[in-house]
Amino acid sequence: MSHSINKKTIMPAINWEGVFPAMLTPFTADDKLDFTLFEKNVNAQAEAGCEGIILAGSLGEGSTLDKEEKIQLLVYTVEILKGKLPAVLTIAEQATKVAVKLAQDAEKNGADGLMILPPMRYKADDRETVEYYKTIAANTSLPIMVYNNPVDYKIEVTPDMFEELAKYPTIEAVKESTRDVTNITRMRNRFGNRYKLFCGVDTLVMEELMLGADGIVGGLVDAFPKETVAIYKLVKAGMYKEALDIYRWFLPALELDIHPKLVQYIKLAATQTGLCSEYVRAPRLVLEGKEKEKVLGIINKAIATRPSLPDYKKLSALTNA
Repeated sequence: MSHSINKKTIMPAINWEGVFPAMLTPFTADDKLDFTLFEKNVNAQAEAGCEGIILAGSLGEGSTLDKEEKIQLLVYTVEILKGKLPAVLTIAEQATKVAVKLAQDAEKNGADGLMILPPMRYKADDRETVEYYKTIAANTSLPIMVYNNPVDYKIEVTPDMFEELAKYPTIEAVKESTRDVTNITRMRNRFGNRYKLFCGVDTLVMEELMLGADGIVGGLVDAFPKETVAIYKLVKAGMYKEALDIYRWFLPALELDIHPKLVQYIKLAATQTGLCSEYVRAPRLVLEGKEKEKVLGIINKAIATRPSLPDYKKLSALTNA
């Protein structure tokens, strides 16, 4: 397996800015992929002004999808988008060689980029984690977003590790999910604009955008795409009060993203807004009883009090320093 940097030109390149929804994976009642609902949600995200689509991540129940289903989702997404937005496939594997093979298959099937988690299950040390990313980067020409989520996946990609990864030009972006907002400034101070930085935690999007994050990898955007993009556009245009008004309305629902049952919770939210169904893949189970009533209360209040949005698509971003 080659460890030299792949020199192949990246086509098409990804503009790592804006809102990239971590897509839900809808299922039918008999546990098949529901492509009809999936297409409806992808189109809603594109219409709202999202800048990319991320497939088969944590929220997309990637851990319960087999490889064939991931590729099916990718191929279908590429057909829907027709090059209008980049399709990014998530890589979350236990073995490096399996991750490399999936990355190569994704490239062959039209993926525009990859979002890659550190090794699964085995808690790799810093050297092993860096080698994992370097090996994948050396064996595909696709641009890569590093998913840095030590809270849920127990491995942190530190600034020193990003120093090593910076030698690989296709490692371009970071989904920052450490829940430490100072990491945005820490990374910017050390690397300038070498990496595009995305907030990966819904409850921190306003704060991290104001600190200079380039975009959002969102969860509740699956249910509320326009509101999410509006916050991004308003902050980037310097309209902080207008963004804050929407963010304050949104926060109770955004907190559904930081719960172990985020998949069930966000699928329920997207069901209420007509963009998904409640079906999940076992061992997850559909919500019921008091838990469902509580979550529905939060979701339905958000829907009932949905704010009027400005014409956010026409806003121009201020030039970042």
